[in-house]
Amino acid sequence: MAAVKFRPHLKELRILLCQTSKSSQGVRDFIESQYVPLKVANPQFPVLIRECSNIEPRLFARYEFGKESSASLANLKSEEIFKKVQQFASANP
Repeated sequence: MAAVKFRPHLKELRILLCQTSKSSQGVRDFIESQYVPLKVANPQFPVLIRECSNIEPRLFARYEFGKESSASLANLKSEEIFKKVQQFASANP
């Protein structure tokens, strides 16, 4: 998977996940395999990882003017999560 270059209208990505739940396994795999390439391609961009017990994994994108979008990541594979990140990066809210 190629790294995503974020556009200027996207201001922040937040990934929420559980450290142990089965529904967050794909998110943990995504972070392990894709976090470093994302940061290399976007060194000044905030990609926040938040862990909490027993929560549904979610992806949040904050855009300019305070607009936010989110999507559930429950039971998704790493590749599917990468596609969600790409969608949020190319979205124009």
